[in-house]
Amino acid sequence: MASPSPTAAGLVRPFPSPSRPPLQKTQWSNVALGAGLQLFEVSTLGQPFEVIKTQQAANRTQGLATALSSIYARGGVRGFWQGLVPWAWIEGSTKGAVLLFTQSEVSQRARSLGVSPSWASGLGGMAGGVAQAYTTIGPCTTMKTALVTGNHAGKGMWDVARSVVAERGLAGMYAGVHAVALRQATNWGSRFGFSRLSEVLFRRGDGARALSTGERLASSMLGGALSTWNHPFEVLRIELQSQSVDPRRPKERSMATMARYIYQTNGVRGFYRGVLPRIGLSVYLTVVMVFLGDELKELIRLRKDEDEPQE
Repeated sequence: MASPSPTAAGLVRPFPSPSRPPLQKTQWSNVALGAGLQLFEVSTLGQPFEVIKTQQAANRTQGLATALSSIYARGGVRGFWQGLVPWAWIEGSTKGAVLLFTQSEVSQRARSLGVSPSWASGLGGMAGGVAQAYTTIGPCTTMKTALVTGNHAGKGMWDVARSVVAERGLAGMYAGVHAVALRQATNWGSRFGFSRLSEVLFRRGDGARALSTGERLASSMLGGALSTWNHPFEVLRIELQSQSVDPRRPKERSMATMARYIYQTNGVRGFYRGVLPRIGLSVYLTVVMVFLGDELKELIRLRKDEDEPQE
């Protein structure tokens, strides 16, 4: 009997799955693991990529070199980590915990219903992304974007928060949250889904073959790069939260009005400004959360197995 093709087995046909693994106990360790991984990511290369991406998306006439110069002029080398403390740390630890826990739980439940690994992982990523957006990312990204795009030199974080609330009310702290939810759902659905699909393709139809470390790393890198197809959502989110002054910007901010504004001022290319640093950010983030997350989850599982008494 011919073996199913990688595409059919891995993505196109979520039902039926050849095996339905039983549900496992809730892994609360994923909460701490997700928080730690995301803190590591944002404190190293994650925040510089985020600042560069935000600078370009908010100032769509700037090329990469101009954006780098503007950031350096604003704060020197430390300017590339602007907004890291406390907002990026708060956001990173909480959204990492929410993501890894939700993704793992939804993914394993989907697998138990017969969904294929690629689809299950993608569905888990979408659920984790939506949970992130409405629990923690909304106000945190508002603050980070305000620090990068607004005239807040020398102001403390609470001063900036008060100025946002004074100008736009408490709802201003959640500006663009629906765009954030769309971005996060498509981000993590794509990152996990494309990463697992890449693993299927690397196996070349042999589902039992164990992947090498290099193949699993490459799968995460591919998943991260391919997930940036949704960059227009990110440009919309930044514009909704931007504190920069532009008399042409509509006073009533919604996804529809901001989309028209971006198109009228920069055309279709405006929706893809800042995509190069975002590819770098997405690849790095996916390697940390998917590849390194898998490695550490397996290590935790093996240690738990060793600690359990043998019958």
